[in-house]
Amino acid sequence: MDNSFILNHLGEERDEYYGSVAPPIFQSTNFCFKTVAEMRQKLTKELETPFYTRGYNPTVGTLRKKLAALEKTEDALVFSSGSAAVAAAVMSVVKAGDHVVCVQKPYSWTNNLFTKYLSKYGVTHSFVSGGEAHDFERAIQANTKLIYLESPNSLTFEMQDIVAITNLAKEKGITTIIDNSYNSPINQNPITMGVDLVVHSGTKYINGHSDVVCGVVCGSRARIMKMMAEEYMTIGSCISPHDAALVLRGLRTIELRVNQSSASAKKVAEFLENHPQIKHVNYPFSPQNPQLELAKRQMKQGGGLLSIVLDATDEAGVERFCDNLKRFIMATSWGGYESLLFPLCALAASKSFENPLPWNMVRLYIGLEDADLLIEDLQQALNKI
Repeated sequence: MDNSFILNHLGEERDEYYGSVAPPIFQSTNFCFKTVAEMRQKLTKELETPFYTRGYNPTVGTLRKKLAALEKTEDALVFSSGSAAVAAAVMSVVKAGDHVVCVQKPYSWTNNLFTKYLSKYGVTHSFVSGGEAHDFERAIQANTKLIYLESPNSLTFEMQDIVAITNLAKEKGITTIIDNSYNSPINQNPITMGVDLVVHSGTKYINGHSDVVCGVVCGSRARIMKMMAEEYMTIGSCISPHDAALVLRGLRTIELRVNQSSASAKKVAEFLENHPQIKHVNYPFSPQNPQLELAKRQMKQGGGLLSIVLDATDEAGVERFCDNLKRFIMATSWGGYESLLFPLCALAASKSFENPLPWNMVRLYIGLEDADLLIEDLQQALNKI
């Protein structure tokens, strides 16, 4: 199935919906039945047919079909946030007494899940650098049930050799989960490399319009149905039908948006790598990246995120650079139409997270604007350092 068919036709029951080009929004909490026998029969299939929207909703069901197909998996679940998706996926695998091996520097709320939440319930963890598969092999214990990957991560973009690690995990009967938010299903499909569950912050590229917070888990039908019956229904962090419709709208253009963002980011990265005010550029497809060959093997293109280390003598210089950018919006997240900057020095104000990264690092997301205009803006702001 090609992406064009998935994005424009899969799951669109137009004959049933009066020929509606856009999928209707089933903004209903529950669904009615004509007889007790019909209700009884539907209740046995609550996770597959409309009964109560916390379980199955037709609008959300259309979105699930498209996301699963894009990630080349059998099924998917859509949550009210990316962190909810990560938590449900992890909790579907581990229990008290189990051990997790996780790559270093994961998404901050994933880090919190392992260090501050699951640790209260007897789930232990080890963080490893992850540059080599044997980093994980050395950390595996007799009670290791999960290897958690994030390739690349979303700040410094280190990658893991997905095939080597999943082969190791399968030999030892360990489940693997990967956060694929950086790439989106357009640039990388981890399931084809042996991963068991793929999670996304759907807030990013999948929605693409900076107006819906959501999360996604993709995997086999058996794993998804088990998760739906347990974590999904119990915790209740489902996406609303209206938000699902907005994500469906955003998904229509994901391939165009990701391709444009990736092409522009490559051009911006090339400019920054040769600028005297830049000490270092973190970008997966950078010629200076020691993991470049791995990036090319696993990813279709470099994506729209990069980070830079400024040649500034103090934080005031970093602030002058950030404050003088005109075409970049200072905000977190990424994946929308707008270009963004996120100065790592701002994390010092947060009591929730420790920031082990350089104070002079700034993350940039390259949106859908003309790359040359963004480069002009970066040049004038770099002159202010």
